[in-house]
Amino acid sequence: MISLQFLITAFVVCVAPGTGVIYTLALGLGQGKRAAIAAAAGCTVGIVPHLAAATLGLAAVLHTSAVLFNMVKFAGVAYLLYLAWQAFKSDGMLTISPNAQKQSAFVIARRGALINILNPKLSIFFLALLPPFLSGNPATVTSEMILLGAIFMALTFVIFVGYGVFAALARRKVLQSKSVLKWMNRSFAAIFGALAARLAFERA
Repeated sequence: MISLQFLITAFVVCVAPGTGVIYTLALGLGQGKRAAIAAAAGCTVGIVPHLAAATLGLAAVLHTSAVLFNMVKFAGVAYLLYLAWQAFKSDGMLTISPNAQKQSAFVIARRGALINILNPKLSIFFLALLPPFLSGNPATVTSEMILLGAIFMALTFVIFVGYGVFAALARRKVLQSKSVLKWMNRSFAAIFGALAARLAFERA
């Protein structure tokens, strides 16, 4: 039985703006609804390795191994800085522009998946979030973790799509103003840079 408390907790976590939300918003504004849905799908798929790690207990290893944690962490930092640069430069893949080149859904989704895969805190997050909502029966721990994780992923996808569709609906108005475009691109670049800085100072 899935508790209402878990659903509320998962909803609050998913709604809170993070890297995936920012990425989905950027794609919705820059390339429209289809791109936003692909971004949401990619970010959701990027959760799978962390859910598997938490279920198999690998997150505990990540938590205790500073070297392993830092390797994944700084790969994530480098990738976020790369996204910041792509949002900042005039012909970047995340630049919001009327003449922005359309990207395939696969490329958009792959990039979204990497955003989450390269965040080592997600494995530890699942290891902390899910156990309090388990029944306590050792025989069903794995199946319960998978079920709770699947529900979390479904909520992530639905909420991210909501963010992305909202951004896509606002796209036309944003594209009409050069000053707004410049402000949006610089803002997304700054946010990705700030997220990279925050991840850099995370500890296992």
